[in-house]
Amino acid sequence: MGMCACQPCRRSPLRLRGFDYSQPGAYFVTVRTQSRETRFGVVVDGVMRLSTEGKIVGGTWLCLPDHYPDVQMDVFVVMPNHVHGIVILGGHVGAGLKPAPTSCGGGLTVEPAGRHHSLSEIVRGSKTFSARGVNNLRGTPGAPVWQRGFYEPVLRDDADLDRVRRYIEAIPIRWAADEENPKRIVP
Repeated sequence: MGMCACQPCRRSPLRLRGFDYSQPGAYFVTVRTQSRETRFGVVVDGVMRLSTEGKIVGGTWLCLPDHYPDVQMDVFVVMPNHVHGIVILGGHVGAGLKPAPTSCGGGLTVEPAGRHHSLSEIVRGSKTFSARGVNNLRGTPGAPVWQRGFYEPVLRDDADLDRVRRYIEAIPIRWAADEENPKRIVP
């Protein structure tokens, strides 16, 4: 009658205890595919080539501000089996913030102004919207696309923000040795 004690079932908390993830700030988000399956494209000569599923995921990421007006999307990358991106909640973070432009059409529903969404709610929305699109494409309604949870360090200042931006932009170049790459080459 207790919790499962096996290693795969034990989950440690991912969030900072007592931290309000709806407060304005910048967050570095990582979301992985179910079983880390490579499905969003391939890296060729250090350039990510998105599959149709990868394009759906990237488009969903860019359209999040249409669903959550208090959100800005910064640098992000869709990789074969995960997504890394910076999410800005509630306005400006530091003097150097220049969020990526976002534009979407298609009559998406926008939440009423003044509502502040938590990071968990925004990531959940991204995973839900993109999974629907991927499953519609594959004809597999309800099939899992994403692993449960996500990783989300808080970016505390401009130095953190710049460091993570550089990291995200360089991921395709380092893919051969990346720990997320199931075929990685260990130096």
